[in-house]
Amino acid sequence: MSDLQKITGDNWEGFLHAKTAILIIERNDCQACLSWSKELESLTLKAPINIGKLNLDDIGLGRFKIEHNWVSDIDVLPFNTIFVEGEMKEHWAGGGLERLQNRLNRHV
Repeated sequence: MSDLQKITGDNWEGFLHAKTAILIIERNDCQACLSWSKELESLTLKAPINIGKLNLDDIGLGRFKIEHNWVSDIDVLPFNTIFVEGEMKEHWAGGGLERLQNRLNRHV
């Protein structure tokens, strides 16, 4: 599997504008987020896809949160998004490799 990239206030724009990017949003105290990260370790991708984790507890994400105001509506973590060339195509809460792969298949 590809390494999970840490998404910060400095690199989120470039990350989201990749051909295909999976952004996983989490918090420090989220046990489901830890489980999902462990499950992602067994993910095998057929195409090169950027995978990153953004922790809402990190500082420096103000501009990201302003430009992506939908983040304030997230009430279940982990929250997953698929971006294609900067445009969000899919989003859902929770884990599940099969769900992730099915959604990726629509865009890759």
